[in-house]
Amino acid sequence: MNSFIGIRRDLHRIPELGFQEYKTQEYLLNYLAGLPQDRLTVQKWRTGLFVKIHGLNPKKVIGYRADIDGLPIQEETGYPYSSIHPGNMHACGHDFHMSIALGLVENFAENPIGDDLLFIFQPAEEGPGGAEPMLKSEIMREWLPDMIVALHIAPEYPVGTIALKEGLLFANTSELFIDLKGKGGHAAFPHQANDMVVAACNLVSQLQTIISRNVDPLDSAVITIGKITGGTVQNVIAERARLEGTIRTLSPESMKTVKRRIEAVVNGIKTGFECEAAIDYGSMYHQVFNDPALTSEFFNFAASLKEIEAIRCREAMTGEDFGYMLKEIPGFMFWLGVNSPNGLHHSRLMPDEEAIPIAIRLLSQYISFKSGPTDSL
Repeated sequence: MNSFIGIRRDLHRIPELGFQEYKTQEYLLNYLAGLPQDRLTVQKWRTGLFVKIHGLNPKKVIGYRADIDGLPIQEETGYPYSSIHPGNMHACGHDFHMSIALGLVENFAENPIGDDLLFIFQPAEEGPGGAEPMLKSEIMREWLPDMIVALHIAPEYPVGTIALKEGLLFANTSELFIDLKGKGGHAAFPHQANDMVVAACNLVSQLQTIISRNVDPLDSAVITIGKITGGTVQNVIAERARLEGTIRTLSPESMKTVKRRIEAVVNGIKTGFECEAAIDYGSMYHQVFNDPALTSEFFNFAASLKEIEAIRCREAMTGEDFGYMLKEIPGFMFWLGVNSPNGLHHSRLMPDEEAIPIAIRLLSQYISFKSGPTDSL
């Protein structure tokens, strides 16, 4: 078995939520400590890591980012190496992302190239968001890459396939939390209370009209309410209700429009149901916009390799905080095919591990290509 498949299994057992990745960080540090140290510099950043490999004759810094956190999902894969943390799972493939990044670090620590390399092991991608504060850190400012690359596993594509596109790949996203407060009371006397379950149901229906009536039909946007809580027992009118959801748009302008209309609709609910209401947008992720020239170059490079099938894909409503890094640093993200019958964030996500060595070979060759020859040194 490829050693990095074994690493993936080790990491799969210890998923941790954002900014709680203590065991994960320790595992990564222990592995890095076993590599040649003569050109390696490791810096902690909260629960993440910066790993710099000093080049033989550096003219630029090539960056690579891997996210490290898990999700609050109870695993149902039946793996013998299933999560040992109840209620947490690597259901988005970050265990894959880390093992691939470690494969690249090991390769270039043992076989240095001309340029400096910066590997970023980023916490809290799933929330509350680690990319933006990591980007603003003193370490990142000192070691800022000239270009940066990342991948995300794609269950829908077969192993050996990568998918990407120039320009917009992933949407602008924002969390959405709405709290309603009215007046509770006995179920037999609704006229003496102010029912927040009814208010919440009306609000959900009205929120859906924003997409159909306020967003340009040639643009795309989504409002999803994934969770509603309200009340305490079946015969008591609910004093409080909470809606939790997400907003996704293909343009920053549409995000502004959607939020403005959400606020107007919520104000209408406040008036119509004579209640209190509060909106919290939680974490917001900037769109993933791939640098056209670098993306096209990588596509052509990957397509020239026998074991890779490179395809151009459409943009997706997926959210990824790597977008904050691409906002400041030229680069791109691509999908890596892993052929799982169940999709991302599913309790039975089971990606094909044969994608790991393929990704390590692809990216090792591409990074070496971008650095150029070193035989004149």
